[in-house]
Order: sequence, then C-alpha cells, then structure tokens
Amino acid sequence: MSVLVTGGTGYIGSHTVIELLEAGEDIVIVDNFSNSKPEMIDKIKEISGKDFKFYEVDLLDKEKLENVFKENKIESVIHFAGLKAVGESVQKPIEYYHNNITGTLILLELMKKYNCKKIVFSSSATVYGTPKTVPIKEDFPLSTTNPYGSTKLMIEQILRDVYISDKEFSVILLRYFNPIGAHKSGKIGEDPNGIPNNLMPYINQVAIGKLECLNVFGNDYDTIDGTGVRDYIHVVDLAKGHLKALKKAREMTGVEAYNLGTGKGYSVLQIVDAFQKVNGVTVKYRITDRRPGDIATCFADPTKAKVELGWVAEKELDEMCEDAWRFTKNNI
Repeated sequence: MSVLVTGGTGYIGSHTVIELLEAGEDIVIVDNFSNSKPEMIDKIKEISGKDFKFYEVDLLDKEKLENVFKENKIESVIHFAGLKAVGESVQKPIEYYHNNITGTLILLELMKKYNCKKIVFSSSATVYGTPKTVPIKEDFPLSTTNPYGSTKLMIEQILRDVYISDKEFSVILLRYFNPIGAHKSGKIGEDPNGIPNNLMPYINQVAIGKLECLNVFGNDYDTIDGTGVRDYIHVVDLAKGHLKALKKAREMTGVEAYNLGTGKGYSVLQIVDAFQKVNGVTVKYRITDRRPGDIATCFADPTKAKVELGWVAEKELDEMCEDAWRFTKNNI
C-alpha cells in the first residue's frame, strides 16, 4: 500500500517525501516539473537512502494519471500539485482555475474509482482572506483576495462535498502559513524556476548576486515597520506536519482543517535583517508599490494542530535563515 504524493518534487513536497521515506512509508510521486527540476529525484534518494516510484505526469492528463493508480495500490494521497504564486494568479486567473481545480477533480475521480479515500490537501492561509483579527483560528470566516487563494478555498469546498457524498472519505485540510528554510543537508531547498515569487528565495538570490535588489511591496501597512507581516515556518517543521496529518487521516473519516504555522508574525524587513545578521551578508532592497491581493498581517493560532495532531513547529527564525542560505550557497 502506497502514499501518492502529487507535486512531490516541489519545495514542500520534496521535504515531506523525505520525512515519509524516513518514517518507512512506501511512496509514489507524480510531478510535471512545472516548478521543480528532475534532479530532485536523485537528491531525495541520496538524502533518504531509499528508493521510490516516480511518474512524470500532469494531473490534467487523466489517462497517464490513471496508469499510476492501475500500477500501484494507492492507499492515501498527499496533494501538493498546483500553481501557487499570488501575484501570477492575479495576472493569469484562467490558468490557475483550470490547472488547480480541474487537476484536483481528475485526481478525485480516480481516487473514487480505485477506492482510495484518504487525502491530505495542501491548502493555504490565503483562504482566510483579510482576517479581522490575528492570530487566525480554523473556524474564522473564509474568503479570498486573489485567484490562487480562491482555488484553494474552492478545492476545500469540493473536498467537503466529496465527503458529504461518500462518508468513507477522510480529508485533512492543511492551511500553511509561509514556509521558508531548507533541509539541513543543504541538498534541497526552495529553488523555483524563473524569478522567485516568494520572499526567502528572492532574498537568497539577491544575497548571492543572482538578482540585483529585493522589491519590498509596500511600507505603508499598519504593522511594526509598514511592511507586511507573515507567519514564517521552517519547511521541515511543515513537512513533519504532513506525517501527523496522514496518521490522523488513517484514524478517522470526515473533514478537518488545521493551521500549520508558528503563531508568530515577522515583517519583511525583520526577515531581511535576521538573514543579514545570521549569515553575515548584505541584501539590497527597495520599497515599491503594494502588490494586488496582499494583506497587512497574517499569522496562525496553531493550537488545534498541537492538541489534535500532536504537532508543533520547533525551529526558530535564525535557523530558517541559516538553512536557506546554506542551500543557496551549495546549489545556485
């Protein structure tokens, strides 16, 4: 019996795969390399010392995806695959809706057909829209401010409806806050194709000289220094949360949502400052206009995950910055 990991060579997916392999899980990865690289397969094998099956498949290709289900006994799914850049989603909403939602619908059709009824879904804190207060709890009202967030919220609703239609389903919705950092080995980390959309890989590429300057989108928010505040979580802590979620999915039926965050908020400039101090480097930045769809402050109340999953984020900001820079120096 195998765990199917969609998007398993991506940033969060690859770190989760390593934790799954080290926990003795049998896994099958599908990915189309839209935001990752084929060499990730060998790196995962090198770090874990384990082998696994890999299929280069786009979720929109139903025939190829069905072959994965035919050739393997899939017991559960961890679903990462999807386009994920807030800014890009505002520019390309049709692509985002088609890719993220249609891909998930095809996946769910095949899960039903092959009697695979456990899924851990990679959702996002974007489903809370602009929260009235922080920290954010799972029972807060849900809304979105950009197409990327809308796809996550729609998929959450689809998964709820699937459970209503078939009470054998077990659905865990993991609402991530902002993953940063990299594996201690320095072999894998966040290395997006093209210009990074996320803060930490952009900082790294400026620090190493690949990019000239970090754009800080807005310094007039109602925050400690005017720049946006987010809950940054080490990607390895986040990956471990998926193992806890998978265990929970195997013990229950129904739908449960969990925040995966630290419960602390840091501003963009606080991240830049910490990165510079910890790593002894300079990061040039300039203030630019706010980005459409961004909000001022967003951080989690992770209490439910602690109580029900036995999960808590353990790594501090300095370690996140150190690990991210080690990966960058080794790989870029």
